[in-house]
Amino acid sequence: MTEISVKKGQEYELTIESLANGGKGVARVDGFVIFVKNAIPGQKVRALLYRKRKGFGEARPLEILSESKHAVEPRCYHFPTCGGCKVQQLDYDEQVAQKKQQIENIFRRQAGIDNFEVDAVVPADQIFNYRNKMEFTFSNNRWVLPGELEGVERDFALGMHIPKRWDKILNIDECHIQPQLGNEILNKVQSLAKKLKLKPYDQKTHNGFLRYLVMRFGQNTGDILVNLVTSYENTDLLQPMVNGLIEAFPQVTTIVNNINTRKADVSYGEYELHLHGKPALEEKIGDLTFEISANSFFQTNTGMAEKLYQTALKGSELTGKEVVFDLYCGTGSISLFLAQKAKEVHGFEVIVSAVEDATRNAVRNGVGNAKFHVANLDNFFKFGAGKKYPKPDVVVVDPPRVGMHKFMTNYLPKFEAEKIVYVSCNPTTQARDTEILQMKGYTLKHITMVDMFPHTPHVETVGIFVKR
Repeated sequence: MTEISVKKGQEYELTIESLANGGKGVARVDGFVIFVKNAIPGQKVRALLYRKRKGFGEARPLEILSESKHAVEPRCYHFPTCGGCKVQQLDYDEQVAQKKQQIENIFRRQAGIDNFEVDAVVPADQIFNYRNKMEFTFSNNRWVLPGELEGVERDFALGMHIPKRWDKILNIDECHIQPQLGNEILNKVQSLAKKLKLKPYDQKTHNGFLRYLVMRFGQNTGDILVNLVTSYENTDLLQPMVNGLIEAFPQVTTIVNNINTRKADVSYGEYELHLHGKPALEEKIGDLTFEISANSFFQTNTGMAEKLYQTALKGSELTGKEVVFDLYCGTGSISLFLAQKAKEVHGFEVIVSAVEDATRNAVRNGVGNAKFHVANLDNFFKFGAGKKYPKPDVVVVDPPRVGMHKFMTNYLPKFEAEKIVYVSCNPTTQARDTEILQMKGYTLKHITMVDMFPHTPHVETVGIFVKR
């Protein structure tokens, strides 16, 4: 089979060799690559090629001809329709092995490092009920499954977007990657919304009241934050639901209402109303306590976040004499962790509220050697702003999924830090930036994979670069 002979709309028998970055199975016939949805390594499938591009095709399985030895029974009733846990049907050890292989392939191909290997792997301690934040969408346009009863409510859903559909929501009864209490709150909110006749938001007409349910869990403190996102402010309308939640779940420590009047499909509002309990959730990592508001960024797997930070701390090899820059510092969790072993830490972040949270967390924990600064890192150091700060010995970067802005990647070596600790949630952009750093005088000495997101394609890596 060659690229010329492969035709869209035809069926093929394919053997799945590996997983691609993103969770699709990879089949390769005579050098032509086909990505197969919902397929895992070791399966032989009959699949329909529904898309063809230059150099690769995309297919969906019609029948499993022979099963993989790594296949397991998925725990979730909503799998695979939901699309959140793309590889829940794959044995966890094999999930980790496939992620490691993906990272190695990406770095060999994109960073140009021959025989590249991941130096260390930190698997997840807990593969279910591990997420400390979950977000569910209200909708009047429910995705009805083939097996559901004829009389199912089509005009109400609280759950997840169907993959690649902005207008359809799969109603969720139980999500196995959030704490069990989250499922109980989810179902209570569903029943209260129906009982109180609160209208879900319509993405087409932009009418309706309820937009999102967001929950956060303090896994080491027991705190629980519930954020009800609505399309306009009406506390009188929302209060009966709040009362119902407090009565059913007295352990909930915070309830807030974010008001999002915009058409943008986002789960945070222009402003927030405090409706019950403490103003924010508290969480502990190691000896540090963090105050986390409804819209703050915080790693979504608390237990593995501590292992991620320990990996960064170990790689930075701090002795107490170093000045550390933490770029893209968010609410300062890595900064405060490193400050315990550094002379001083300067955190830089573009989001003002995150810098305020970071400063508050530093004060709360009595960390006096960490300072936080509002900075758009796409251009902040371009105009000599770095001259205000001491020269860093170690630079830590933890950029968003799209990676660092090209200016920042090229500017990093100008700090002349002895070490760069690159924390990444996207090995593709990390490999791209690695190629630039290696051309500009740094060597990737060590990389560790930390699996914070079992059953999903996502993974964190910590790369240690040393100045040549």
